[in-house]
Amino acid sequence: MSIRLKLTLWYSGLFAIAFIVFGITVYNVVEHNTMSELRERLREVASKVQTSGGFFGEYNLDSTAPGFDASVIGIQLVDYRQRHAGIVLGKSRNMLLGVREITMPYPDQSEARERFTDASIHQTSFYIYEKPIYINGTKDIGGLLLVGANTDREQQFLSQLRGILWLSGGAALLAAFLLGMFLSRKALAPIDRVTDVAQRIQSGSELDLRIPRERADDEVGRLTDTLNGMLSGLEKAYKNLEETNAAQRRFVSDASHELRTPLTTIRGNVDLLEKIWAEQGDGDADNQAQGLSDADRRQLSLESIHDIADEARRMSRLVNDLLALARADAGYVVEMESLSLRPLAEEAARRASFLPRRAEWLVGPLEALNGVWVRGNRDYLLQLLSILIENGFKYTNEGSVRLYAARTGDYVGLTVVDTGIGLLPEHIPHIFERFYRADVSRGETAGTGLGLSIAKWIAELHHASIDVQSRPGEGSAFTIWIPVIPEQHDAIRG
Repeated sequence: MSIRLKLTLWYSGLFAIAFIVFGITVYNVVEHNTMSELRERLREVASKVQTSGGFFGEYNLDSTAPGFDASVIGIQLVDYRQRHAGIVLGKSRNMLLGVREITMPYPDQSEARERFTDASIHQTSFYIYEKPIYINGTKDIGGLLLVGANTDREQQFLSQLRGILWLSGGAALLAAFLLGMFLSRKALAPIDRVTDVAQRIQSGSELDLRIPRERADDEVGRLTDTLNGMLSGLEKAYKNLEETNAAQRRFVSDASHELRTPLTTIRGNVDLLEKIWAEQGDGDADNQAQGLSDADRRQLSLESIHDIADEARRMSRLVNDLLALARADAGYVVEMESLSLRPLAEEAARRASFLPRRAEWLVGPLEALNGVWVRGNRDYLLQLLSILIENGFKYTNEGSVRLYAARTGDYVGLTVVDTGIGLLPEHIPHIFERFYRADVSRGETAGTGLGLSIAKWIAELHHASIDVQSRPGEGSAFTIWIPVIPEQHDAIRG
């Protein structure tokens, strides 16, 4: 059963219950008012019938009392003195018409009391008022006065009222059902649109679709806004996933190349060492090594070992980079302490002087770092500076790479500027993405595109930011802005 039909049935059921209560209330009020008026008329007629004394006195059974209508009201007198079951002592003339003489039913003496009863006589409805007549001076009932009114007209009126209520109730229920179907269809139309959009984006090919919004403040409007926001996030996540997958595929290709080259070199050198030092009589290997002297063998072995060590270090750097990024993904917590920034920068500059390079290495000015303390991890900050400095050396074939410092408010900046190949403007927003390498350097400079991603992660750990300025053919400047901590430096130094 659909939600639309369920809502309609609930709505129709509640309407039916409300209408039944309303109909019963209306009917009871009308019936009570109609019969109350009739009861008053019957009491009034009964009080006017007896006209003189004696046990029964003289009863005018054809009274002209107010409210008496001979065409509607009949009077009957019952005597209990001779018989317990009672005998009819007299009737009004309108009850003695031909063969259709009307006798109103009455109770035995023991059951006689003042009351109103309903009776059907010759298929005619009567409403009867029974009034006991007491023997003079006693509480014994000697007779019973019955005043009855023909209620065919009232019963017909009440029957018509019931018919009207049933007919109008049925029509109203049908109208409520149809209206409920219409309203539920209109109210649930946005849900149908949500379903349609969900089915269309199920394959993931139309994530740019959005649900049309027609209502401003109702629940469906808020649901539409929430779902559209979710779809926007889903689209963004899907695109990021596609970009990440493309970057990972690119990384796998680069990493495979980076790993294959050192592995090939290591394997070749191991094979060469095996051939050089193979024992006599080992076939071709022996023949190749026969013309070598011990000094030549030693020289070739040292060169092979050197090559193996270089390639092993290269592979180790790649593994370390991957480990650093894995720590970033895992939310690795780094121990922080208060650090004096100038000694740290000088240590990074000293280490950089031993790196292989083709450009001139310049340091300073660093006076802006005097007395500056930051909250951080010494090893990671050194790694951050090393990454930027190594990148400067890597992409600068001639000219210089410089490290200098500047202070702005509560932040201190360490800048690594080079005169290298620079970056195109469209590459700058992506250089901190994992596995990303600008096309201008691909194939010309070794690397995996992981260094700047690690640098960004380290900067974020220290609540720092990295600003990049670059022009193709002129060089690049990377500035790390680190927040300064307001501490008593003298006490820390002590």
